Amino acid sequence: MNQASLHKKLATKELRDVEKADPRALFEQRLQTNLPLISDLYKSLYPDSEHEPHFKKLPSLLKSLFEKRPEELKVRDLKLLKEGNWYQSHKLTGMQLYVDLFNGNLQGVREKITYFKELGVNLLHLMPITTRPKGENDGGYAVNSYTAVDPRFGNRKSLLELTADLREHGMYLMLDFVVNHTSDEYAWAKKALKGEQKYQDYYYMFPDRTVPDAFEATLPEVFPATSPGNFTFRPEISKWVMTVFNSYQWDLNYTNPWVFSEMLANLVNMVNSGVDVVRFDALAFLWKEIGTISQNLPEAHKLISLFRMCLQVIAPGVIFLAEAIVSPHDIVKYFGEGELEGNECDIAYNASLMSLLWNSIATKKTLLLQKSLKNVPQKPDSCTWINYLRCHDDIGLGLDDGYIAQLGLDPWMHRRFLIDYYCQGLDWSPAVGYKFMENPATGDSRITGSCASLLGLEKAIRKGDTAAVETSIAKILMLYGIILSFGGIPFIYAGDELGTLNDYSYLEDVHKRNDSRWVNRPRQNWEAVGRLSDQDIPSSRIFAGLKKMIALRKRTSVFADHNNLEVHDPGNPHLFVFERTGKGKQGVLVIANFDEHPRILDAHLLLSLGYLNEGKVKDLLKGEEWKLTSGLVELRPYELLWLFRP
Repeated sequence: MNQASLHKKLATKELRDVEKADPRALFEQRLQTNLPLISDLYKSLYPDSEHEPHFKKLPSLLKSLFEKRPEELKVRDLKLLKEGNWYQSHKLTGMQLYVDLFNGNLQGVREKITYFKELGVNLLHLMPITTRPKGENDGGYAVNSYTAVDPRFGNRKSLLELTADLREHGMYLMLDFVVNHTSDEYAWAKKALKGEQKYQDYYYMFPDRTVPDAFEATLPEVFPATSPGNFTFRPEISKWVMTVFNSYQWDLNYTNPWVFSEMLANLVNMVNSGVDVVRFDALAFLWKEIGTISQNLPEAHKLISLFRMCLQVIAPGVIFLAEAIVSPHDIVKYFGEGELEGNECDIAYNASLMSLLWNSIATKKTLLLQKSLKNVPQKPDSCTWINYLRCHDDIGLGLDDGYIAQLGLDPWMHRRFLIDYYCQGLDWSPAVGYKFMENPATGDSRITGSCASLLGLEKAIRKGDTAAVETSIAKILMLYGIILSFGGIPFIYAGDELGTLNDYSYLEDVHKRNDSRWVNRPRQNWEAVGRLSDQDIPSSRIFAGLKKMIALRKRTSVFADHNNLEVHDPGNPHLFVFERTGKGKQGVLVIANFDEHPRILDAHLLLSLGYLNEGKVKDLLKGEEWKLTSGLVELRPYELLWLFRP
């Protein structure tokens, strides 16, 4: 039994009555239970004897950080522990949003709690709300502080008021912890620029190009078009600073144990505002080593686990989300492997599912989707995915070249087709998207655009094509119906629930115009919300469709994630079929048609899986039972079925 499993067993035993539990006594129990693993992890990262005095200070640091945690949150920790893996529940649906674009500020978000509840959303991911540089700041991911709220969003008081209201309404909050880097305006960076050696050692700084060039020999470029290279020269100190993302984002040097201790304190101070889920930003980049790409290194996994185990001692109700957009075989490693299984992140983004769904929309076929999903390594039972279609970022084409080749396609040409399909390179494509970080030398590019615009709604409205509008709405609801029924937490990107189109206003902002990701970062359309009663407009129909599916999800226990998903072969390259199973014989069979033409499924599959009862099937989405008149099931273009087996 690993340390995390032991901890949960002890917690369950001790928390039969949360109100009578002693948080401090349980803290001591957690500390003693987890300290051996914390010690092993720490010493594997910092093995030199000179670090021993530093490690001896760690238990007292954990105690002092625990004492600073508000009593109300200590009790919440115990309640969440008693609930078990609450984040795997079928009753969770999330939404990601920019506070200012959604409704002005934190008070504005607070005023819209009734809106979230009407839709069925109960987990909010607020994009960065802390102070950041004026001008370019990577959408807030160049942090000036880990706790100070940027005045444009409010202040610490308004954040605490929001989190208190969310708890009262049974909702959860996720915030970003920008763990890999700070802005060059962060307090440590300012001191480093003044020549203070202690803080220069918090970053990767070098007096000449010798070490940077050694790194550059193997380091890829994250933003080659706007921020080529991985180092920036700062004339104030005549040194080169590692800046993997942008020149104003300085990478933290975690080979220095002081950086870990101070960042742990920053993490705890952040979650003490009432955070339930920590989005660990860019965690694949945490450890750097010459001769490697400095991503997904074993030390990065140990460091994440060290953060997690320390936080588990202090605030055990808080969980980690891995923001690692890497291959399926790499992403499952962020749940923890071997002795670290279950001791890294509790949740990870299912980026592969996202890109595969967009691939199937463009090709109208699901063969790559099926092949890829059937070969995804099994995740730990205690962990789950976030399933999503769009987010604040671009769509990367992280598809497996080997699987593409097995389907008889040239991987490079296939990606070229996808880029052309979504980025207006094909006249017949309904998509209105844009290229991001195009590399002219290789032809590589990522894709930006809102969900609705990429699925044809913008072009259909522009042309006044009623049939195309209907097709676009069907695509949106089909894709969201898949992520709402797939294993994990479904996440809606704010505006998608209204079919919001691309926002081109960013072109008027000198600090945004060169970043096409802002095209899919629109302001919330409250005018459309005010017209939700008018079911003749696309925004209202999309909202109603999502609301209905979310409510059905919450009533259907098999949608809870217990590794209870199986992808089936539909015998038709245009169909996607998977099954969710529960206790006894209960199950839901999800069937989707990715083609613009009606497609047929052999009813023998339904019969073999027990979804045919005297020739009848029950469809949750239609809310009715219907009888098959033949041995075939016909699906309309972009139709989705949720067939129920009681």
